[in-house]
Amino acid sequence: MVEMRVAGIALDAASRSPIVLLRDPSGRRQVPIWIDQAQAQNILAGLSDDIPTRPLSHDLMASLLEIGGLTLERVIIHAIEDNTFRAVLKLSGAGGGSELDARPSDAIALALRTCSSIWMLEEVVADASIPVDAEADAEDDADFRRFLDAVSPAELVRQIAKAHPEAPAEGGEADVEPDAAPDAEPDADSEADPGSPGGTLPG
Repeated sequence: MVEMRVAGIALDAASRSPIVLLRDPSGRRQVPIWIDQAQAQNILAGLSDDIPTRPLSHDLMASLLEIGGLTLERVIIHAIEDNTFRAVLKLSGAGGGSELDARPSDAIALALRTCSSIWMLEEVVADASIPVDAEADAEDDADFRRFLDAVSPAELVRQIAKAHPEAPAEGGEADVEPDAAPDAEPDADSEADPGSPGGTLPG
């Protein structure tokens, strides 16, 4: 297995879909996982040093683990099935260890809040990784944060509807399945340059 770190959140230059980037210890390979706007903001909140005035969902999950005497030892992203990444939470407590199935985006957001490690099977890294283009990453570094800062809720709905015409305007899910693998993009022509999927926020 390979221990990965969150390199940041990127914005697909063509589809405007958020991507979380996991980078290997060598810094030469990164695995992009397509997520939705809410998942991106949950992960960004975990990367931030700012403490929210009221706990967000994953802050609450971390508190519940602590109260229940459970420790999140690690997150393992272990497979790609139907173009979707699969992950488990490895928990330990007084009663022994256990594993819980989880969406990778939720697992990553929780790992950031509990300072837990994120691991990925080597086969998954080999299948899904893209080369790191550090220069391109640095050049587009703040694009996603600028996008979030500038966009209003109404404009965000319009952006999602524009990127995914078949998706409901409100209350529905986007066409890009959350936690999707690189080849799960709805339109191959809209996939960003592998070296620079969009504005990357360093982790």
